[in-house]
Amino acid sequence: MVFLILLSAMMIPHEVTAIPMFLFMRQLGWIDTHLPLILLPIFGAGGVFGIFVMRQFFITVPTELEEAAMIDGCNRFRIYARIMLPIAKPGMATLTIFTFVTIWNEFFDPLIFINSRDLMTLPLGLSLFTDEVGTAWQYLMSATVMATLPLLIVFFLAQRRFIEGVAMTGLKE
Repeated sequence: MVFLILLSAMMIPHEVTAIPMFLFMRQLGWIDTHLPLILLPIFGAGGVFGIFVMRQFFITVPTELEEAAMIDGCNRFRIYARIMLPIAKPGMATLTIFTFVTIWNEFFDPLIFINSRDLMTLPLGLSLFTDEVGTAWQYLMSATVMATLPLLIVFFLAQRRFIEGVAMTGLKE
């Protein structure tokens, strides 16, 4: 039942909650800070997406592993630390890549919560290369390449685990 409630929270479009969230952040005094950009993905639909992905990953893990560990005398914490956590590394790498790319490319939330130029995120900064006169394509393209480099670095660091995670999805005994 809790999982269904979390899934239903993912079905609400982000644009629907934008005005109430802006009013709430304004009451907290967090407008023109990075705090809403950090906390909203954790507690909003991004956190629910992480729960969904990890739940789907742990469903594929055979229950026999947990039962064998209990027979060997492991408690729940030790089963998690010694068995489940190492098995979940591909799922966590997959979730890390998806979350990082989503947050890195976020345009809507920074547009709402950030007012000053010195606090702008890269997608907002890239939009400054276009104005009513035209687009400075040479600057926009070079800045886009520079903005893409951290995404490529994160992907290449987690690539092996990511491929393992993709390969393991759908495996069920």
